[in-house]
Amino acid sequence: MDTRTLTLTEIEDLAFRALVAAGTSETNARPLATATAATEADGVASHGLAYIPIYCEHVQCGKVDGQATPVLTQPRPAVVKVDAATGFAHPAIDAGFERLIPLAREQGIAALAIENSYNCGVLGYHTFRLAQAGLLGLGFTNAPASIAPSGGSKPVVGTNPFSVAAPAADGQPEILIDQSASTIAKSEVMKHAREGKPIPVGWALDRDGNPTTDPEVGLQGSMAPSGGYKGVGIALLTEIMAAAMTGATLGIHASPFSGTAGGPPRTGQFFIAIDPAATSGGLFADRMGDLVAAIRDQDGAHLPGDGRGGKRRTAAASGVAINVATLERIEALL
Repeated sequence: MDTRTLTLTEIEDLAFRALVAAGTSETNARPLATATAATEADGVASHGLAYIPIYCEHVQCGKVDGQATPVLTQPRPAVVKVDAATGFAHPAIDAGFERLIPLAREQGIAALAIENSYNCGVLGYHTFRLAQAGLLGLGFTNAPASIAPSGGSKPVVGTNPFSVAAPAADGQPEILIDQSASTIAKSEVMKHAREGKPIPVGWALDRDGNPTTDPEVGLQGSMAPSGGYKGVGIALLTEIMAAAMTGATLGIHASPFSGTAGGPPRTGQFFIAIDPAATSGGLFADRMGDLVAAIRDQDGAHLPGDGRGGKRRTAAASGVAINVATLERIEALL
């Protein structure tokens, strides 16, 4: 695979220019471009620049309103609500976090519910920011249905990630958990389909619920839940939080995050931010330190988020190798 190395600034600039060229306002394009660079830095290429042509296509076909203005309300003292207005999730989350973070510090705990939204990219990118603010961040986002229930074969819930980011004294997450309810993110199967590569057994199932190595067959069937029925349980939990609790569209009714059919997906996100000082009696840092040490002291053991953290540091110093074919697709949009 031919690659070209770009700095994080170059990645952000390329994403920004492509989004604006497609009809996205600069205000909406900037947070999405910033997140794209951060995602590439973390080594999650499937959610990075590879998604920019899809985002641009969705702006042009009306699946996303690139000119949308999020509408923020505060229905209760510690609850923030944002209507993304069928625009990108990132500016809606930014608007919500501006109110959520000070509220969590004031109240001890606060929630942010986002409706009429879209794919929010890597969920851990957002909870990471809550941890940087010194808060325990929990995040949920639902997606178009792609996982069948236990014993069934028809998808009813999406890959539905959840994320938890615990703050550390240095302003970075002590632990960052970010995982989907499926064995692998659907975007990884889509990436293999675009590249004409087979997928490993255990990633996806055909229409009859049988394992497949053909990504196209898997995309027509269902994603394999992580841990069997336990993965389905996680997907249902996230569906409750991100759709039922926000008033967003259920995965069974949401249009796909790929292709041009179906109009805006109108999915949702839900975030909970907690100030550890309000609940731990000042013992949060000590307890987290003991927990982390119990893992770090074991040879070969690692914490959730370690891999991304290492790649992030390397990317900041040396840039990121980007697939040339991906760059050519984006450059053709400019």
